Amino acid sequence: MARRGRLHALVLLSLGQAARRRADPSGGGQWLNSTVRGSSRARLRRAYGADGNDLIDIGRAWQGLLPHAAFVSPHAPEACAQAPVGRQWFPLTFRDPNERWTGVNKAAPVLTSFLDAELKRRNLAPSALALVGFSQGTMMALHVGLRRAAAPFAIVGYSGLLALPPDANPEKLAAEVKSRPPVLLVHGDRDDLIPPQALFHAASGLAALGVPVEWHISYGIGHGIDQDGLRHGGEFLARRLAATR
Repeated sequence: MARRGRLHALVLLSLGQAARRRADPSGGGQWLNSTVRGSSRARLRRAYGADGNDLIDIGRAWQGLLPHAAFVSPHAPEACAQAPVGRQWFPLTFRDPNERWTGVNKAAPVLTSFLDAELKRRNLAPSALALVGFSQGTMMALHVGLRRAAAPFAIVGYSGLLALPPDANPEKLAAEVKSRPPVLLVHGDRDDLIPPQALFHAASGLAALGVPVEWHISYGIGHGIDQDGLRHGGEFLARRLAATR
């Protein structure tokens, strides 16, 4: 989704375990990339049952703040075992403590290839990229964003966490980090799927890696995004994009 005129940025909106249509891992297939004018009041309440169109609504809500940005919401490549009509970046059983780390590493090449192809197709520099994730999408945005050769101009993570290796070796992890883009983390204080403590763990881990972090707690919100969190995210993206111009 983009307004007419010269593009300055590509904003990827990523949701885990939700998109309903299959995506080709090569970057083709049914990746959502709608062009729609106007604005809307987006409100995402949970991961299951949402799809790419729900995330495009977030793009509509931010369009006034980012009038020269294209918003694209890729559909995750795997069928979701816990939701027959859903999609996922990687499976979650909540029984294996290492499954998030294993999952982000397995899925990362798919997302990286898609990002590279989209930037090339739109004739944008790698630094013109921002990553926005919700839940599992936040895990992917942080993992992939910190490992890109050219830093995205921003990462916004809603209701997610920073996936870490089993041994959590700081030196090993730091060696993998290639870029340190500014990050905003947003979490509901009543999130019972990924507890809000995950925000503070992620912020601490990112700060230890030298990544600049801001955070916001949405009071009275569970595993979702409210208007306040949406405003913080949009303003953060607009501010970070302006700093690159």
